[in-house]
Amino acid sequence: MNQEAGGRNRKRKRRNNHRKTETPSKKQTATATAAASSSVKQPPPTCTVAKSLPKPLSFLEKMKAKLAGGHFRMINEKLYTCSGDEALNYFKEDPSLFNMYHTGYQEQMSRWPEQPVNIIMKWLKDHPSSLVVADFGCGDARLAKGVKNKVFSIDLVSKDPSVIACDMSNTPLETSSVDVAVFCLSLMGTNFPNYLQEAHRVLKPSGWLLIAEVKSRFDPNNGGADPDTFCEAVCELGFTSVSKDFSNKMFILLYFKKKPKNKASKGINWPELKPCLYKRR
Repeated sequence: MNQEAGGRNRKRKRRNNHRKTETPSKKQTATATAAASSSVKQPPPTCTVAKSLPKPLSFLEKMKAKLAGGHFRMINEKLYTCSGDEALNYFKEDPSLFNMYHTGYQEQMSRWPEQPVNIIMKWLKDHPSSLVVADFGCGDARLAKGVKNKVFSIDLVSKDPSVIACDMSNTPLETSSVDVAVFCLSLMGTNFPNYLQEAHRVLKPSGWLLIAEVKSRFDPNNGGADPDTFCEAVCELGFTSVSKDFSNKMFILLYFKKKPKNKASKGINWPELKPCLYKRR
């Protein structure tokens, strides 16, 4: 009997030991639950999100921006209301004004939904890359950097070895040496007809003249020039009007070709182009 009782006790102990190994303790359960919850990604704390937001401009930064905008408007008005040689001397006296102007210019252009220089680039890419281009008023020479064509970049000041610094009415380019002349928002001086005469000189017969200008300058209802009158004057200079694009809200595009055998007319009645002046904000 004692042997049977001892056997039963040993079996009960084995069963109890087996249950202990299978059933986790409360402490083990809590640890496992905490580990599982820690593996779930938590959203970033509010302070982390707040750091990614841009800081508001300080009072000093706002004042600097206003001063820069004021300088740009002053230089811009000067360029629209003086001749090319006056503008050249203006920048020669203080070359830093050129950088100041183009910084403001780029800021203004960043607000436009479409850039005219990109349309001109596309036009050039749709034509043979062998065409030689003269970019009158090139600015930062963006056109030359965006196409495979040989481009003569011309402006009043040269901040790049590839840019020719000169008055656009008197360039060092040879007569009948280029295939395409471009004026992208650069008919600014009061003597702009002289710029177009120079373009006519350097263009080969049947060469292209591409003009992109601010639309308000060609709005006769608001003091701008009549676009048809302007195109007639360009044709009298020795060009044929090929097409006009008024589809863009900000600028117009005019395409001309130089007449193969035609001398420019004298005494052309050029319309006055309305200056593009920016209001103080």
